[in-house]
Amino acid sequence: MAKHSEAIQGTEKEFLDEFQKLCYSRSSWQVWADLMAAMACSISNVADRSPEHYESREKEYAQCIERLGSVEIPAKMLAIIVEALERNPEQDFLGEMYMQLNLGNHWKGQFFTPYCVCKMMSEITCEDVDSHIEKQGYLSICDPACGAGATLIAAANTMKKCKHNFQNHVVFVAQDIDRITGIMCYIQLSLLGCAGWVAVANTISNPVCGDPLMPDEKPGQEFWYTPFYFREEWCRRRQLKIFREQFGALVVPLRKIEAERTTFYFDFEKGEYKCQNS
Repeated sequence: MAKHSEAIQGTEKEFLDEFQKLCYSRSSWQVWADLMAAMACSISNVADRSPEHYESREKEYAQCIERLGSVEIPAKMLAIIVEALERNPEQDFLGEMYMQLNLGNHWKGQFFTPYCVCKMMSEITCEDVDSHIEKQGYLSICDPACGAGATLIAAANTMKKCKHNFQNHVVFVAQDIDRITGIMCYIQLSLLGCAGWVAVANTISNPVCGDPLMPDEKPGQEFWYTPFYFREEWCRRRQLKIFREQFGALVVPLRKIEAERTTFYFDFEKGEYKCQNS
C-alpha cells in the first residue's frame, strides 16, 4: 500500500528540511536563487502573458528546475510557503528563512527590518487612509527598498485590521536593487493576494516613474506584476484612467467601479465618449 504523504504544516523546519535536500551538490546561495526564480516565474506566467515577460520566464523556469533536479521539492516548498502565510499572514516568512540561512549580503548593508518594526510603522502610517480611498477608490503604498516585502506585508495586514479590503483598494509598489530579494517580495505579495508590482532596479539611479497603476518601464528595470494586478477591478481602473486622460469631460467616481460594471460608448448625438455603470 502506498504511503500517504504527511500534511503540510507550513513550518520553518519543514521548509529548511526540504531546502537542505536540494543542496547536496551546490551552494545554498545557488539553490536559493534558482528556487526563488522558479517560484516567481511560475506565479508570473499564470497571469502575465505579455510577450516581453512570458517567453523569457518560461525559459528561465525550465532552466532553474533542471538545475534543481526535479519539480517535486520546489513544488512542495511553494506549498509550504502558501500554508505558512495562510496560517499566519503576519510574518515575513521568506525574509526570515533568508536570514536564518545566512544568505544576506552584509557587505551591501543587507539587513531586513524585523516584521514587528514594520508592523509598528504601518500602524502609524496607515491611520488616515479613508479620505484617500474615498477620493479615488484606492491608494498606493510604496517601498523603494522592499527587501522580501515585510513593510508591504505589514501594511496589507494593517489595512485589513482597519476594515479596508486591500485587495480592492491598495496597489502595492515595490523596488529593490537585488533581484533575488525583489522576487521574494513578489512571491509573498502574490500569495497574499496583493495587487501591484515589484521592479528590480536601482531606486536612486534608475527610479520607476509614472502612475502606480501604469508605471513607465525603462531600460534596466525588470517588472514583476502580481496576479491580482490583472483582476477585473484593477483593469477597469487602468482603462478608466486612460479614458479620463484622453477625454477630460469623462468623470466617474473611481471608488464605485469595484461594485459596478462600467460600459464605455460613444454618444453620436453629442459627439463625445460616455460611460454607463450597471
